[in-house]
Amino acid sequence: MTNLNDADAITASVRRWVETVVVDLNLCPFAGRELRQERIRFAVTPATTEAQLLASLQTELEWLDTHPATETTLLIHPRVLLDFGDYNQFLETADDLLGAMGVDGIYQVASFHPHYQFAETAAEDVENYTNRSPYPMLHLLREQSLERSIASYPDTDQIPLRNIALMKRLGIARLKQLLQACFN
Repeated sequence: MTNLNDADAITASVRRWVETVVVDLNLCPFAGRELRQERIRFAVTPATTEAQLLASLQTELEWLDTHPATETTLLIHPRVLLDFGDYNQFLETADDLLGAMGVDGIYQVASFHPHYQFAETAAEDVENYTNRSPYPMLHLLREQSLERSIASYPDTDQIPLRNIALMKRLGIARLKQLLQACFN
């Protein structure tokens, strides 16, 4: 793993993950265009507490409001919420912040974590790898853009099923290898 004080190395690892896992495996059919157009912001927060992370989230949402050319932000928080259970509980707090800021419906938060686990799955079930990332992060999406992308893409409801089928074909060993390669 990368030095947690080296924001550039952390950003590079996450960028490699977006390129080699999210885009190359087509887990998100909309990500490649945004990556090529440099419309994804990679923001590493030094937060070590949930309160600091919440403040970073608010700052990042405000930043997106003033930078409409940026489509989405990956708010990477490598020093807080390393336990997936704690992270999962924090997502409700993040949603509460969107409501308090009056930006619920304008932005939404998607979740990625190194130990991501969907409900009703075991920790090492292959489908969890669709949302496993090098570091914990909050993905801030513009809802209007997401809705436009979904409207122009056929069968978006099939994306999760295709992704799970792909994870099963690749297998746990290959998926672990792909994640580990993000740190090289």
